[in-house]
Amino acid sequence: MKRRDFLAAGATAAAAVAGSALGLPGAARAQGTAPAHPGTASGYENLLILVELKGGNDGLNTVVPFADPLYYSYRQTIGVPRAQAIQLDERTALHPVLAPLMPMWRAHELAIVQGVSYAQPNLSHFRSIEIWDTASRSNEYLREGWLTRAFAREPVPPGFAADALVLGSAEMGPLSNGARAIALVNPAQFARASRLVTPVSLKERNPALAHILDVENDIVRAADALRPRPGNYALKTVFASGAFGASIKTAMQALASSDTPQGAPVAGRGVAVIRLTLNGFDTHQNQPQRHADLLRQFAAGMAAMRSALVELGRWDRTLIVTYAEFGRRVRENQSRGTDHGTASAHFVAGGRVAGGLYGQAPQLARLDGNGNLPVGVDFRQIYATVLGPWWGLDAQAVLQQRFEPLPLLRA
Repeated sequence: MKRRDFLAAGATAAAAVAGSALGLPGAARAQGTAPAHPGTASGYENLLILVELKGGNDGLNTVVPFADPLYYSYRQTIGVPRAQAIQLDERTALHPVLAPLMPMWRAHELAIVQGVSYAQPNLSHFRSIEIWDTASRSNEYLREGWLTRAFAREPVPPGFAADALVLGSAEMGPLSNGARAIALVNPAQFARASRLVTPVSLKERNPALAHILDVENDIVRAADALRPRPGNYALKTVFASGAFGASIKTAMQALASSDTPQGAPVAGRGVAVIRLTLNGFDTHQNQPQRHADLLRQFAAGMAAMRSALVELGRWDRTLIVTYAEFGRRVRENQSRGTDHGTASAHFVAGGRVAGGLYGQAPQLARLDGNGNLPVGVDFRQIYATVLGPWWGLDAQAVLQQRFEPLPLLRA
């Protein structure tokens, strides 16, 4: 077994020991703990925040093509009423609960990319999110997440506690199999988590376990470095309640703890990526209210992130990107919901974002034989934008194929 693989496996095993030893189900879990190597990737000071809309968000009821009569023909009971939708241009609107996004939109700091998917899309939750996480073709199976491959080519430099902070999910997703990620399944317990103390007797009896526990100690110490402490900057931003709001609050508090007043990473602290998860988008039944509740949480969370990042002086150095395994089918089903579909709309936000509509508006007259939308933008073009223009990395080397970046960033 390669050393890097051993460390990744060891960290996962040690996480269970840490949770047991601390008696905290939300104790820091880690995957991939190979030490960072010296690098020159100063671009990682440009923070990436990924927001997974888990379950497959319905792009058509999020970004509404209200001017196309086919939309209301296909969605007679669940379509967003034109009078309630927030109009963006002569044919496109937002779901009404997304009103908190409008200050970003008016400031040209919010980009909406429509028609995002990939060739020969897979409609299985497990397989499709694997494709998005690894940036693979639909018939290709890759082991490492796309961010893991990026960090392997250009390691996060010293001065960062870890490559990434994962909140609200035990899954590493794009950080799988190698990235140094601190995963906090229960963010509400983050501030109460303690450092793991490795029992000496265990070290003496089992050297292999001792090594695993030492590796886990490093990750717990990294998590501890991100924990808010008395004297740290106290955020004035008000965060929404609920699991997603708690995840965002924890992430922003971690940033406040890891920055100097000038916004530079403190030695031994900080991360290059924050990954958040909002669960529940698999809306097969009774979609209107469920979807509205989820979008309301999302919009409140985005507004809070913007407020906190502006407060911390990091808004211009942060890129927020949404993703999901797939969209929803165009025609509503008999349960007032939508089934698994293909192309969807995604959001990109930040102080250096060139706001507006990008990609391909829904082609409702050009559905495939399964009633799904055609692909307008390959999702890996968004990744190429992160890797190239945002971080200054070789996107083609990481993605193993050339994808044209999208013009989402201002110079």
